[in-house]
Order: sequence, then C-alpha cells, then structure tokens
Amino acid sequence: MNSRETDVLVIGSGLAGCAAALAAARGGSRVVMLTKQARPEESNTLYAQGGIIYRGRVDSPAQLAADIIAAGDGLCNPAAVDLLAREGPRLVDEVLIRDAHVEFDHTDDGTGALDLTAEAAHSTARIVHHADATGRSIEEAMLAAVGREPGIELLTSQTAVDLLTLSHHSRNPLDVYDPPTSVGAYVFDQASRRIGTIMARETILATGGLGRIFLHTSNPAGACGDGVAMAYRAGARCINMQYVQFHPTTLYVGDERFLISESMRGEGARLVDERGREFMRDYHPDGSLAPRDVVARGIHQMMHETGAACAFLDISHKGAGWIRSRFPRIHEKCREAGIDITAQPIPVVPAAHYSCGGVVVDEWGRSSLRRLRAVGEVSCTGLHGANRLASTSLLECLVWGTRAGQDAAASIARGGAYDLPAIDPWKYETEPVDPALVAQDWLTIRQTMWNYVGLVRSRKRLDRAHQILRELHLEIGRFYAQAELGDALIGLRNGIQAALVVLLAAIEARTSAGAHYRID
Repeated sequence: MNSRETDVLVIGSGLAGCAAALAAARGGSRVVMLTKQARPEESNTLYAQGGIIYRGRVDSPAQLAADIIAAGDGLCNPAAVDLLAREGPRLVDEVLIRDAHVEFDHTDDGTGALDLTAEAAHSTARIVHHADATGRSIEEAMLAAVGREPGIELLTSQTAVDLLTLSHHSRNPLDVYDPPTSVGAYVFDQASRRIGTIMARETILATGGLGRIFLHTSNPAGACGDGVAMAYRAGARCINMQYVQFHPTTLYVGDERFLISESMRGEGARLVDERGREFMRDYHPDGSLAPRDVVARGIHQMMHETGAACAFLDISHKGAGWIRSRFPRIHEKCREAGIDITAQPIPVVPAAHYSCGGVVVDEWGRSSLRRLRAVGEVSCTGLHGANRLASTSLLECLVWGTRAGQDAAASIARGGAYDLPAIDPWKYETEPVDPALVAQDWLTIRQTMWNYVGLVRSRKRLDRAHQILRELHLEIGRFYAQAELGDALIGLRNGIQAALVVLLAAIEARTSAGAHYRID
C-alpha cells in the first residue's frame, strides 16, 4: 500500500464503524473503512447476544436514563445519558429497522409487535433482539448496507499501526506549534507486509474493546486495545479506564470462554452453587438480576469462600422447546460441550467483557485531538459511568457512530483547515520475530491483569502489576524498534500499552465505584 488520501478514515468494521461510515458517505464524504480482520464481520458486534435497547410498552426517556445512571453507580455523564435516551430508539427504528432491515424477533400473538425482553437492572422490558444472536443479525445487515454505498471503500486484512499527527509525523518541523491534530494512519498490509499511509481529513476510531488483555474474556481474538493504545500514543485523552466490566456468566468448559447472555437471567435463569442454592441473595436483594458487576463479584466471592471452580446458571425449569427457540446459539454451543441446558445447569465463571472507559469524546464523537473521533467501545462518552447497563453498548455504537459520521462529513463540506502534510515513509527493520517470545509476553500481560487488576483490586496487587508491566513495556518497546513488523507484534505493542493505561487509571482511582472494586 502506498500513500493515499480520503475524506474520512474509519478504523473498525463493527456496528459503530459501519454506522459512522454510512453516515459520512451519505453526507457526501469519500470514506475508507478498514479492518485488520480477513472477514469484516469479525468484531465485538458479531458476538453480542442479548439485544439492543429500543423502547418499552410503558417506558420513557427519563425512565431509561434513571436505569442507566443507577447501573453506572451515579457516575454517568448526564448529557450523554440524555442524548442516548432521546435519540437511541429513533435511530434503531430509522437506521436498523427501516434502512438496514435488521430482522428482530416479533411476538407470536399475531399483532406483529416487536418482542421485548428485560435484562438485569432494567425496570421494564425494552430490549429488541434476534433470538440470542442479535449482534450477528445487526452486523450482517449493516455490512450489507455498507456494501450498497458507493462512497465507501472497505479494506480487509489491513492493520492500523499508529495514528498520524502533525506533531509526531509531519516533515514540516514548524507543525509542532499547531494544536495536536490527527491526519490519518500508518497501515500494515498483511498480504504484502508493507506499510503505507492513509491521509484523512477526519479519522474515526471504531476499534472495539480490550478484553484480550485479561486471561479470561468473552471478547474475540482481535479485542486487544488497539484503538486506546494508538490514541494514547498520539496524545488523546483517555478516561475511566479503571472501569472494566466483567461479565458474570461465561461458559466454563475448556480454555475459551463463551458468553452466556445476560438476557438468560432476564428470562428467569437462576444462579446457583453446586448444591443448587441461589447464593446471589446473600450479596444483593435483586439476586440473579443484580447489576452485572455485583453478580460477577458475588460469583467470585462464592467461589473463593467455597473453593468451587465455578457457579451454575439454571434455566432448565423452563420448557425445552422455548429454551431451544429463545437461545438457539447458546443451546448449540453448550450441546457441543456436552451440556443440555434444557435439563441441566450451565457451569459459568466471570470474564472480562467491556471497557466502560476509553478515548474521551463529546456528543459528536470528537476527541481531545483535532480531527480524531472515537465511537463504540474504544470511546468514553461517559454514558456508562462506572458500570454499563445491559444492552446499552450496541445502542451507543449506533448513536455516536451515526452522529460522528454525520458531523465529520458536515465539517468537511464546510471547508476550512483540512490541509494534509507531507509524511515520512515507513522505516523498515529486519530482526526476525520469535513467536514464542510474543506468546510468552501475552501470557504475562494476561495473567498479570487477571490476578492483580481483575475483579477485586488492592494497592499491593496494583503495585505488583505496575512493576511487572512497566518492565515488560520497556522490553517490548526495544524489541519493536528493531524487529520486522507483523500483525502479531503490532497487537502485542498495543496490548501492553492498553494494559498500562488500565492499570495506571486503577492506581489513581483509590475509591471503589462500580466495576472498579478496591478491597482496601
């Protein structure tokens, strides 16, 4: 890939990236959307099970806002909450249902009404879904819409290496005196193994989460904190990084952790210990329907006190046919693992699931770096506060992705200071990369984050993590400076940077709140 220019560069192809690209292209901009995956649908969105917030039969923006703020431990940004509560349902209707034709489930009573479900900490049933594979249905429909849009060029197997900025990369040394400004990205082409530049008038990060920096996670392989790491190195402000939400229920079989949707508890599944006792009543009056950080710590505490390897989620009291139709993907995945969820409980453990913090943005997705926007999980709108309410994440992707794309296109159409500087070509290094070293470094990152920066934190644990990760960061940096670049090394460099950003935020936040739980 050589140097090229575009109006809007979107990095990431999940719901947030698709929404941003569509809105920008329809606003008249030329858009390049890239993903490091070979298949563009491979994203956090693809694996989202439960659903997306719409509106309940008896509901209001104020009621939704109250639920979001309660789940966020009172630390949500009121402006962001109000924006999502007002705009979210309208955009679900306009973008997902009418434009992209997402096939949400309907009731079977002949009315044609959308089937609404409830999840933990929601005061009413307001969530639309497609069985237990809502994210897949949304992702496939939105990518189809992207494919129909002539103004969007979608590039796969392209890994963003670093954001380009005036102060770091311009050949003109006087550009250092301008305000910090993003002008595109260095991009690694996995097929040719060459690095080129994509110069952009507006850049939109939509790279997803960072769950893979922890030993146990529900996130797919690509979620290693790329966007946070790139933005942090470029000088963008990141906040609330200590609030990493652990999903309470992932399938405890083998090494991989498969998400067991929170909507299963919303539909009546009960968390029990190995004796069949509903232990969550010991930790919260809402029992199995308590906010997910409380449930995750409750399971963790029960396992610690009893020595149990896991908890169990039991929905076998429901009808077998209903279970198979409502949760077909979970039923099939558990069946492959030798578990019949219609007749026996599911072994579950908590796992890193969602980053409530990220690159801080305003109501249009604008970061602290000029011409850089962030949408979806990589961003921090303040919507989630200290703990995300179930099924808000997809809606946040839709709302801020759409608004960021619209505003980027409108800003470009108005003209103004959108000069693109001359950038030095990439300097290649040749030292071979030993896969064993990369694998061991990842294991160190993940075990350190899980043991010391996980569900329960203390000053001693965080200090130990700081000592380990700071030294590893220096070692990886020296290695990166001399090694032949590849996708694995790019991911490792981003992973250690993202881990340090989370760790440092946890060290600075001395008071427990939401997903950041200090025992001291």
